[in-house]
Amino acid sequence: MECKIDRNRGICTCSYEPCARKGVCCDCLASHWRAGELPGCLFPPDIERTYDRSVERFVQTYRERGRWW
Repeated sequence: MECKIDRNRGICTCSYEPCARKGVCCDCLASHWRAGELPGCLFPPDIERTYDRSVERFVQTYRERGRWW
């Protein structure tokens, strides 16, 4: 399967600018999952900017805001 890095970079909502994984979703997901986190693209913008990407924060936000932020 071909990675669509340029397309992914265009829709990536991660605000961490020096990220070397931007646009390489499989590497991003693997890196965050090893750290017990989820990637920033799964959070609404105001939560993503806090860099609290814990599973617990995702569940809390999902419960408070529902599925579609």
